[in-house]
Amino acid sequence: MASETDSITLPPAADFHVHLRDGAMMETVVPTIRRGGVNLVYVMPNLLPPITTVEAALSYHSRLQALSPNTTFLMSLYLSPDITPSVVAEAARTGIIHGIKSYPKGLTTNSEAGVVSYEAFYPVFAAMEEHDLVLNIHGESPSSPTTTILNAEETFLPTLIDLHKRFPRLRIVLEHCTTAAAVQAVKTCGPTVAATITAHHLYLTIDQWSDSPHCYCKPVAKLPSDRAALIEAATSGDPKFFLGTDSAPHPKAAKQGAEKVAAGVFTQPYAVQLVAGVFEQAGNLDKLKGFVCDFGRRFYKTEEKELEVGRRVEGEKIRLMKKGGTIEREIVNGEVVVVPFRAGEETWGVEWIKE
Repeated sequence: MASETDSITLPPAADFHVHLRDGAMMETVVPTIRRGGVNLVYVMPNLLPPITTVEAALSYHSRLQALSPNTTFLMSLYLSPDITPSVVAEAARTGIIHGIKSYPKGLTTNSEAGVVSYEAFYPVFAAMEEHDLVLNIHGESPSSPTTTILNAEETFLPTLIDLHKRFPRLRIVLEHCTTAAAVQAVKTCGPTVAATITAHHLYLTIDQWSDSPHCYCKPVAKLPSDRAALIEAATSGDPKFFLGTDSAPHPKAAKQGAEKVAAGVFTQPYAVQLVAGVFEQAGNLDKLKGFVCDFGRRFYKTEEKELEVGRRVEGEKIRLMKKGGTIEREIVNGEVVVVPFRAGEETWGVEWIKE
């Protein structure tokens, strides 16, 4: 660390929740991963059609790897009736697929094939325990007369706790948690339960997304007290919480002027830079390395399972510089136009170095 506030040198960061899409959008987004100081990503499976077979996941992995050979892509499957205990065993044998993502039916992007009830998947979860795959949960309850997007996460938490009790050896990640209640629930669970926190939820409350489509995501940002709880958890040094940006690119036309605004915030090129700004304001830059580099890797056993062997460049590090950059107003690749989170604003800069 060259200076506590002006420049920080870290190992490459890891982002344990990314949406990289496919086709032209994939070709636009994948090259921005390393711009955000990241060389390992955990890839979400909610393409159209969703990634529900080992063959589809491996094919997707090949497309991603071709675009960024020095990035490690950890793949996941989409929890659906197509996922059986035998599929779990097959996925584990690949050494490329490391988890299965649960989406609540109809609540977020490409989730129409999502889960209504978890009981039918208990044999799958038992197989995941046996083969050491991670269960990634989008933790929200479906809308009802008493459940809205503002309390959907909190009403889901008893389900999280119940799954942990039924499958205590199953590694579970509560993805992109947004509430103080979610933070507390994760803390009360055993060491096999962790949570990702996004960069944008460290900045947002309900006020921002209520009048800006580029701040609108699922789950939505909540109250200032919830944001404060997320910042405290992220900057505390508690290894249960680590970076998962949930960076979710959509075409500009789907965010501005669309009849129904697409849910998703795009932070990939500025992942670590945005987080560094929050840690600086909290006075906890010394805890940044754990959150963005170490804790997620430890939970996913990347060293134990040698997941980065052959991908990581020896001696490569990132240097973060205070006020070293400005967020682009648009990222353009041919006809694809994406607007990043906090477009036009100053942020920390990042550069790759070798020591």
